[in-house]
Amino acid sequence: MSTDQHSTRGTYVTPGQEYTRDTDYIEDRILADTGLAPGTDERERGVWPVEAGRYRLVAARACPWANRTLIVRRLLGLEDAISVGLPGPTHDSRSWRFDLDPDGRDPVLGTERLQENYFKRFPDYPKGITVPAVVDIPSGEVVTNDFAQITEDFSKQWRAFHREGAPDLWPEALEEEMRAVMKRVFTEVNNGVYRCGFAGSQEAYDAAYERLWTALDWLEQRLSERRYLMGEHITEADVRLFTTLVRFDPVYHGHFKCNRSKLTELPNLWGYARDLFQTPGFEDTIDFQQIKRHYYVVHEDINPTQIVPLGPDASGWLTGHGREALGGSPFDAAAGATAPGPVREAERVAAGHNPLYQAA
Repeated sequence: MSTDQHSTRGTYVTPGQEYTRDTDYIEDRILADTGLAPGTDERERGVWPVEAGRYRLVAARACPWANRTLIVRRLLGLEDAISVGLPGPTHDSRSWRFDLDPDGRDPVLGTERLQENYFKRFPDYPKGITVPAVVDIPSGEVVTNDFAQITEDFSKQWRAFHREGAPDLWPEALEEEMRAVMKRVFTEVNNGVYRCGFAGSQEAYDAAYERLWTALDWLEQRLSERRYLMGEHITEADVRLFTTLVRFDPVYHGHFKCNRSKLTELPNLWGYARDLFQTPGFEDTIDFQQIKRHYYVVHEDINPTQIVPLGPDASGWLTGHGREALGGSPFDAAAGATAPGPVREAERVAAGHNPLYQAA
């Protein structure tokens, strides 16, 4: 539990106002070809070289934006090239902390809180300390926290380190349409649930609720005709929608008052979400206990008791989804794409936190 001194109370809801997300992130890029002359200061130019082993992805399983990076890293097989630090699910006003690691410190970065890595580069960093973040291991400085660009660059800039059989999550022929779909998913669904949950007035909430369900109705219809958002195979668009859907019934339906329907009551979206959950690279990144603990403990504005619900039962995520009837497959075998191998033992979700890993 947070102490009063570092409480998050008052952080998320502004009375009388609608919720507006701050999307001003650290826009540095890690590029396969930086175009920089030797000796150029990367920090000043905002571009860093792709270099296996140099960077650490800090990504809390609880956070939907960070969850995207964990999925894409797994699908592409970047585990050897980019290590991962996993903060615990709760934080106070001083940021995400590595309280799941021995001695409460990240074993590679040596820091207790992610804010140390932000402050090492920006001593007066004025914004929230967010995950995901990519940290330069040699200097201990944050490189970027631009979650959308991080995953796109994993696909496009880190190709030399992709596993054999890595899927093309950004097919060139679909990219223009995919960007339009992802934009609507982000503004209306990914961010739409937060717009409902953090609304500061009834009027703001009502408007946010209508926007969200208009978009979810559109997705329910779209997914009645195709197995995945862009057609026959998984793309990054599916990754971006999935991390909201998997949190919908445990968190957003009640905690954020997005309660017209449960995900389990939407046949196409529920089948689609189970299809993705049962795909290697998706299922093995989900920790339902951490997800619930994060939202219900950290958001003191809307859950002042910080009581974490025991439900819902997650076993339904492993039931048949029937999406094969629409054709297609998760990975495009004709293009040589395959499922990733087993998750590494050190990165496995704790037993009992996911129906794949039953409690002893």
